[in-house]
Amino acid sequence: MDLPHGDLSGITATPVIRRAVPSDAPRITACVHAAYAPWVPRIGREPWPMLQDYQMVIATEQVFVAECDEQLSGVLVLSETDDGLLIDNVAVLPTRKGQGIGRALLVCAEQQARANGYNSIYLYTNAAMTENIALYTTIGYVTYEHRQEHGFRRVFMRKVLG
Repeated sequence: MDLPHGDLSGITATPVIRRAVPSDAPRITACVHAAYAPWVPRIGREPWPMLQDYQMVIATEQVFVAECDEQLSGVLVLSETDDGLLIDNVAVLPTRKGQGIGRALLVCAEQQARANGYNSIYLYTNAAMTENIALYTTIGYVTYEHRQEHGFRRVFMRKVLG
């Protein structure tokens, strides 16, 4: 898949987004661990994405990777749930932060949601990740619920797709 269409303002890197294959699992794991490591002190433990087996995730969910200069730079995991299409994880290597890769992955998620007949998409983030909540709010996500799950305080947000 090439770079998704949509509002791509602010993207400075030129990622190629494609479906993940099983051989991507070690690089996905490394990307997720690097992306979430800064949050561990604030949360007090490793966030859920750091605890997952990405071989299994690739086999059971819709997983996409963003590559820049032939380097895996970001990961997107989508899950179909009873509540709709869930952005289960979006992670970008810290060395690629601020280049719009996360935004491109979110545009990809929205495209996948529309292609599968969804009129909205949702995600959750840890309540301690206030910067993420602020970012998601600026791009159209609205908080609709707070839950305690698996020992994590989660904020659930939804975006209606136009």
